[in-house]
Amino acid sequence: QVQVVESGGGLAQPGESLRLSCAAFGFPYKDYLMQWYRQAPGKERELVGSITATGSITYFVDSVKGRFTISRDMNQNTMYLQMNNLRPEDTAVYSCNVARSGLLYWGHGTQVTVSS
Repeated sequence: QVQVVESGGGLAQPGESLRLSCAAFGFPYKDYLMQWYRQAPGKERELVGSITATGSITYFVDSVKGRFTISRDMNQNTMYLQMNNLRPEDTAVYSCNVARSGLLYWGHGTQVTVSS
């Protein structure tokens, strides 16, 4: 059974940092794509960034470039999202997925709230 579990969300003040984790268990492949999404209140879900099994990273949201860093520990089947200099507009539910060969599994998400 495949499980995808996010952790590390919470409340932060503007300018602070948070680190999110996304762990995948039971996926039947070793090389798979992992992606971070976020959905802010009243807005559509957007793709924040992705990382391949070989470590190729793409960021899709201009406002996070230079502030957010995606990384991956292949041994632990875990992806990270280091979020620095957080802004109120980063408030969202952050979720991740793993994908390969037509298989796609999502985690339940973790809430990030940036507020003073």
